[in-house]
Amino acid sequence: MAHRKAGGSAKNLTDSNPKYLGTKLADGQKAKHGDIIIRQRGSKILAGANVSMGKDHTLFSLTSGIVKFGFKRKTHFDGSKVIKKMVNVVPLV
Repeated sequence: MAHRKAGGSAKNLTDSNPKYLGTKLADGQKAKHGDIIIRQRGSKILAGANVSMGKDHTLFSLTSGIVKFGFKRKTHFDGSKVIKKMVNVVPLV
């Protein structure tokens, strides 16, 4: 006879590590050369002037300046239009 009740194993108790995605610098904030502006999965937000995209779709600043968000109208190959968010860095004078 068993001294303890059999303990079952649960398969849904593990979790992945956080990825810390999202906007790191807001509109109007100062960005230095190389500062990360947005960490994202996929190109939800496009890179504008003085902003480049890394291999994991991270947007980072190419120059020092002020972060500005805007919109860009894009046309797909089938003729449909979509409005995408875009981020620029306006250089300091």
